[in-house]
Amino acid sequence: MNHASRNRLTEYQLARFSGTTLFDRVARAVCRAGCLPRKELFEALEVARRLRRRCRGGRIVDLACGHGLAATLLLLLDDSSPEALGIDRRLPPSAAKLQAVLNHEWPRLAGRVTLQAGEIEDVVLSADDLVVSVHACGPLSDLVLERAIAARARVALLPCCHDHKESGGAALRGWLDGALAMDVERALRLQAAGYKVITQTIPADITPKNRLLLGIPE
Repeated sequence: MNHASRNRLTEYQLARFSGTTLFDRVARAVCRAGCLPRKELFEALEVARRLRRRCRGGRIVDLACGHGLAATLLLLLDDSSPEALGIDRRLPPSAAKLQAVLNHEWPRLAGRVTLQAGEIEDVVLSADDLVVSVHACGPLSDLVLERAIAARARVALLPCCHDHKESGGAALRGWLDGALAMDVERALRLQAAGYKVITQTIPADITPKNRLLLGIPE
């Protein structure tokens, strides 16, 4: 199976996820919903797993959330989080369908995941929140960091769509390619703000934009 495919998972792929693990159960629910690109399932899972190894509890805030799968997975991996909020300028029309299928599979999720159309700037964050953004495009990645730092919230970011016309990482571009220079500068920004910084990667066969940046206030 090509993990990077943007083709939707459907009931035709159910047999590929016949195991008893949480991932298999989530994947089967996604297949039954029939609306999520395959790539998004694997991205959300890899980010959620790595984040929950470091950070437990807190309200989950998924910025530029898409279908909100990352937020839902974080709840499933750690039930001590009371709720999850997903914000996107334009929610996919099928987001509600996916959430309905997941709620049917896990009734304890009912009423705990809220997806809203809106602007990231309008979300009120607190220091208890766990902020996540999986592939916030271009300058949205910097906005996610800005909002998390202002609230002293924990944050996990998987940047993508680097705009090389932006000035980020300019001082490093003599040694590093533009996208990497921008991400290094983001890590340094978190560190300068008093965060413990953890840099990881998710598998490159899911996406070449696979650098995961975690920040925990110290």
